[in-house]
Amino acid sequence: MQTEHTGLKRHLKVRHIRLMALGSMIGVGLFLGSASAIKIAGPSILLGYLLAGIVAFIVLRALGEMAVHEPVAGSFAAYANNYVGPLAGYMVGWGYWTYWVVVGIAEVTAVGIYMGIWFPEAPQWVWALSSIVMMGLINLIAVKVFGEFEFWFALIKVVAIIAMIALGGSVILFGFTNDWQPIGLSNLW
Repeated sequence: MQTEHTGLKRHLKVRHIRLMALGSMIGVGLFLGSASAIKIAGPSILLGYLLAGIVAFIVLRALGEMAVHEPVAGSFAAYANNYVGPLAGYMVGWGYWTYWVVVGIAEVTAVGIYMGIWFPEAPQWVWALSSIVMMGLINLIAVKVFGEFEFWFALIKVVAIIAMIALGGSVILFGFTNDWQPIGLSNLW
């Protein structure tokens, strides 16, 4: 008699996990949310992004150290519970859940806004609902399929950012789109 092992299997590769993490960090805030922040603060928003990035780096570095020292299920909610107290663990866990609910709503809203640019006659909610259904169905197929989709979507975000930086640099340095007259950095002041 042959027994079949039915335990959990790891189907996500390192490249899936890395790009999923990078893609979730980039998120909708950079493409959709940064426009209003730049409009209000101007170029000084770069200082705000730099400060927030440094704080995030330090916090995530500390979390990585804790995860290596004491690997547990539950991540930072478990650490808050163990080192601060049960109330802190409870609040951190539910705060993290709330964060992802808000991020999910922001992501599908962004899908509706972006698709409204190309298809203005369709209501925004149709695109938002379609994206929820599509990602839900992809997630139900298999985790490996979901990982592949997330990998390629995150790669699109990364390539778009690199292309925008290159285009912005070419406008500033070489005058591309300005009859080849370099714009320079004078507009930043």
